[in-house]
Amino acid sequence: MGMVSHASNIEKAISPQCSVCIANYNGERLLEQCLDSILKQENFPGTIEIIVHDDASTDGSVAFIKARYPQVRLIVSEQNCGFCISNNRMVAAAQGEFILLLNNDAILYVDALKTLYDASVECGQGIYGLPQYHATSEELIDMGSIFDPFLNPIPNKNILRSEVGMIIGACLWLPRNLWNTLGGFPEWFDSLAEDMYLCCYARLRGFPVKVVPASGFNHWVGASLGGGKILNNKKLSTKLTRRALSERNKTFVMLICYPPVIACVLIPLHLLLLTCEGLLLSAIKRDKRIWIKIYWFCLKEIWIKRKRWVEKRRLVQHTRVCAISAFYSTFTFLPHKIRMLFIHGLPDVR
Repeated sequence: MGMVSHASNIEKAISPQCSVCIANYNGERLLEQCLDSILKQENFPGTIEIIVHDDASTDGSVAFIKARYPQVRLIVSEQNCGFCISNNRMVAAAQGEFILLLNNDAILYVDALKTLYDASVECGQGIYGLPQYHATSEELIDMGSIFDPFLNPIPNKNILRSEVGMIIGACLWLPRNLWNTLGGFPEWFDSLAEDMYLCCYARLRGFPVKVVPASGFNHWVGASLGGGKILNNKKLSTKLTRRALSERNKTFVMLICYPPVIACVLIPLHLLLLTCEGLLLSAIKRDKRIWIKIYWFCLKEIWIKRKRWVEKRRLVQHTRVCAISAFYSTFTFLPHKIRMLFIHGLPDVR
């Protein structure tokens, strides 16, 4: 797959307690704050391994890491392979008992790893996350997310709610053996909603998905892929590529994870509403690219990749142990897109 590895200076004989895995693409400007925040962790009861997968960056990321952070295990891909493959490769190479998936645009609080470790030890196997704060304003973005019926993530800001539907992949902690049980990220997702899939599958398998209210991390929202954020004028802005991948992969997760009795009702309704949304938004914006590159792309991909999601659905539904009522305990019935439309208006799609 066109991949080479840069050896670590950390003593190999010491098995790390935690492997922090960072997928990087052209993130040289972000890496220093991210990596320094890991190296400054306090009171963590074990050694920490840092792995960076560079996804064929065209900036100076590789040279920067080699010069400034020789203790990092650097995996260099000669071809751009996407976020899912990058993370799967890193976890396959990881030696830690626990895994932290961390975005290159995320900055950990000094007690973040200890907080996640303590929660994992106390509560057992599961997926854990931390409150997410905006790196500039330090405003709370979310403490995990709940879902609407169509798997649109709704930021959770309720400090009393620890059980959530999803932990954002920008800072996601779990035991390595749980990752292996779940099979990692579907590589055909490429990027986006892979964290949604992993969390939904974990909950279907009976494992908790929890946010730990102590500690946290700062996040340069949208710096990795662009878009998907509220601008200063409270307008929602996104990019065609991001919206296309988001709509497609969210639909894949519905097709894979929704139990049959729910899937038979909600998925046809979702596809109908998605079609109407695409046609209306394209007409209002007078931009046929919106229909072609987002909505038609999504519908076409569902058909093209039908063998993949059908096979994955069989596996997930066969291993499901969670009751339907328990799975939907982190859902709300109000469609999130309607709420966002009233608050922010139509999104800017670039």
